[in-house]
Amino acid sequence: MTQITPALLTEIRSRFAQIDHCPVQGPRVFFENAGGALTLHSVVETSARYAAIPDNQGRDNPGSHELVRVIDKAKDDMRVFMNAPGGQFFVGESGTELTFRLIMNACLGAGPGVVLGTTLEHPASRSACDRWARVAGQRHVLVAHDDATGTVTPEAYAAAVTPDTVVATVVHTSPVTGMGVDLEGIVAAIRAVAPEAYIIVDGIQHAAHGRIDLAAYGVDGYVISPYKMFSRHGYGLAWISDRLTKLPHNGLLNGPSDNWEMGTRDTGSYATLTDVADYLEWLGAQVSDATDRRARFVAAGEAIHAQEKALTDAMIHGTGNLPGLKDMEKVHIIGGIDNPAREGLVSLWVEGVASAEVVAQLNAQGIRTHVRKADHYSGNILDPLGLDSCVRVSMCHYNSVHEVAQFLAAMKAIAA
Repeated sequence: MTQITPALLTEIRSRFAQIDHCPVQGPRVFFENAGGALTLHSVVETSARYAAIPDNQGRDNPGSHELVRVIDKAKDDMRVFMNAPGGQFFVGESGTELTFRLIMNACLGAGPGVVLGTTLEHPASRSACDRWARVAGQRHVLVAHDDATGTVTPEAYAAAVTPDTVVATVVHTSPVTGMGVDLEGIVAAIRAVAPEAYIIVDGIQHAAHGRIDLAAYGVDGYVISPYKMFSRHGYGLAWISDRLTKLPHNGLLNGPSDNWEMGTRDTGSYATLTDVADYLEWLGAQVSDATDRRARFVAAGEAIHAQEKALTDAMIHGTGNLPGLKDMEKVHIIGGIDNPAREGLVSLWVEGVASAEVVAQLNAQGIRTHVRKADHYSGNILDPLGLDSCVRVSMCHYNSVHEVAQFLAAMKAIAA
């Protein structure tokens, strides 16, 4: 497999809108990808094209037939990209809304027992489990994540799972620490004790970093937010297994029993998923000799991971004559320096400088990052560390080492 070369990176960057500038701020480095990745030019064009179409799906006319074809193709594209041999894909209001809906139906349909999650998870899953476990008369148990590494292990799940576990939730990658989990190992630990548990995965932060393999995971639900995977805002995407599909769920009387989609959705949202799939297939063809579409998706995911590791390594250890974050005395990195679970994200705090001020100073120099506060979104990670906030610096494969150098030069002055 070929790595992402400088020439290929230039071509990659040309495919994304606003790659190095903001229409309001002007020139800027975009290190806020965890809050929403950059958007493909093709997605922008597709969205505009479909916004003009008056037809709806399900009518007997050529325009409507084409909309149905586009939706079916997008679902097939996602099936190959995520390696999902069964189950179904559908879109909803957002990743958060879909996470709530999958957890709600799993809790209400699973019967009495334990709903198992972790303190690492986003409030979308933790809040949904808290609410629907109580409604269903179940007990919600949270496995503690490791503060030092910013992740949670299969062993931690194994120590907590019991035979009466009926629903379990997993976050594939934390949006605060940036650390991924061993999803296959966690699922194996759960299934070894509670083989019939419904397992729902929050893949929202992980999706942009590639390498999704639902066939290998053996889970029952997987949710992403396409605006964090090079598409646009306004919808979420869920995959559910055949057995989760069969659980009682909201739907129209006398309508198709397996339908989980609520109302007429925007065909353009589906069409932009095809744009994302086409881009990733193109990327896979640039970095490998693979001809099979799934193999190209896998190759793209591996190249994305390698590029992002190179970026985070440069940020932590330094590049050129610039010291890395680990060599800046007042800078502290959440999750440790050399953490193999890291996926394109470094969260940090600076002694003597409020995180909001660090973000403001970086922004003044055209470097976009984000402050995470110890609130209902991130308190589960920051409170145990005794922090009221941190700076989240999140990268994607289209970012460059040159941009990292700009960031380090600014941080060297801020943390002096």
